[in-house]
Amino acid sequence: MENENQKSEMINVSIRYAGFWMRFWAYLLDLIVVGSIERLLIKPIFRMLEIPLVEFNMFAPISLASAIIFYLYFVLMTKYFNQTIGKMVFGIKVIDLNSDKLSWGTIIFREWIGRFISATVVIGYIIVAFLPKKQGLHDLFTDTSVIHVER
Repeated sequence: MENENQKSEMINVSIRYAGFWMRFWAYLLDLIVVGSIERLLIKPIFRMLEIPLVEFNMFAPISLASAIIFYLYFVLMTKYFNQTIGKMVFGIKVIDLNSDKLSWGTIIFREWIGRFISATVVIGYIIVAFLPKKQGLHDLFTDTSVIHVER
């Protein structure tokens, strides 16, 4: 039992959790990537089909297409790479604190529902700066965190 505790402590010591600013810059880069995908794919298709690009309604076709691209980007990149492009550039990745692999349920909850809750309750992101494992509200709900990748 004591040997297992020592192993656990050694593993925790080697993990470097990514703080608020590192995650913030990665997220900004991801927003640029998502915006670029929308400009390269969605807007030309909408123009071709003569669907309005500007509507002030959250259920407008352009709003729905943007939301789908946004969530698909974060869910699929996190599932297949444990990182988005922003996280790759800044050398950080998402981990599950309880297992080796992120499940679809964990990722969908973290990236979709958890991110919506964190965005609605702004403190959900700010708490990253103060918690020991640098977790946002969406990380606390899914028992995940973001760590530095050792290079």
